[in-house]
Amino acid sequence: MNNNIIIRKFLHWKMIIVYLVVFSFLTILLATAVGNVYIPPMQIVKIFCSKMGICDAPIQSKYEKIIFEFRMPRIFLGFLVGFALSVAGVAMQGLFKNPMADPYIIGTASGAAVGAALSIAFIPHFLGVYSTPFFAFVCAILSTFFVYSLSRVGGRIHLETLLLTGIAVSFLLNAVLSFFMYMMGRDVHRIMSWLFGGRLPLADWEAVKIVFPLVLGIFPLFLFYARDLNAMLLGEETAKTLGVNVERAKATLLVLSAFVTAAAVSFSGLIGFVGLVIPHITRILVGADHRILLPASALSGGILLVWADTLVRFLDMTLSVGEMPVGIITAFFGVPFFIYLLRRRKRGFFLM
Repeated sequence: MNNNIIIRKFLHWKMIIVYLVVFSFLTILLATAVGNVYIPPMQIVKIFCSKMGICDAPIQSKYEKIIFEFRMPRIFLGFLVGFALSVAGVAMQGLFKNPMADPYIIGTASGAAVGAALSIAFIPHFLGVYSTPFFAFVCAILSTFFVYSLSRVGGRIHLETLLLTGIAVSFLLNAVLSFFMYMMGRDVHRIMSWLFGGRLPLADWEAVKIVFPLVLGIFPLFLFYARDLNAMLLGEETAKTLGVNVERAKATLLVLSAFVTAAAVSFSGLIGFVGLVIPHITRILVGADHRILLPASALSGGILLVWADTLVRFLDMTLSVGEMPVGIITAFFGVPFFIYLLRRRKRGFFLM
């Protein structure tokens, strides 16, 4: 009987992942078609088949540059960023046992913002076009480890202390960011665009090549800790009795979450609410078991961000309003959902 239940659960999870993978491919295909120059989806399929040597169907070469130089790098980077933020969001919500935790909760976002502002304001040509991503990544990691070191007491990480320390350091870094923006004068719009995820239109294949191995290479490590996250939902003491090294799991997951978040936002800018909304919605659909929650949230986050960015391009095409940062679109969906979560949690915001 137990074996039958396990088999049915495995098959159910397998079908969920298959559906999400198929929908991911459909999303990429349809998103590639949208833009100032509409490209028929079948023409996109033919071009891909021709590039892969699968078929010799006639293709319209005028579309190749649009697809491979402009749209595909942006779409793939958007998918990877949504993937990374959702995975980190699942880990943070699991660690804090709070559905309102997100990847930015321990100062990663504030550190990245200060690094980006530092690059834009004072040393814009240090590494050419990669100056801003480099400084955003480095400062995001440094701020996260600063919060981590401050909250580590007696060899243990107290999550309540970590959370409050993260909030305090974020306020400090936001003050530094405000100072930089005040000093920047006419260049303030550049940092404002970065703060709302306005770097996706600048995506190229080099950015994808950097982010891809970082995000996809770290993801299996999250899966490795899926059982530990499941056990920690029952409480730290219970997890210890089940053989979980709680302190090592907390430290590793915090580091992994900060690293994958920093890698993603350093090339896209800050994009809010993806890491908050997607894990919660996915948890409602597939359950709280992190063995399925992690991959399902990752794929769902990638899908959501690609569609949000596609909406940005569609609005630019139809209304000629210019390409707004994608973070504005995610905020329009995320803020109402955040309010909904607040109303549901009547017993208080920080429930551990």
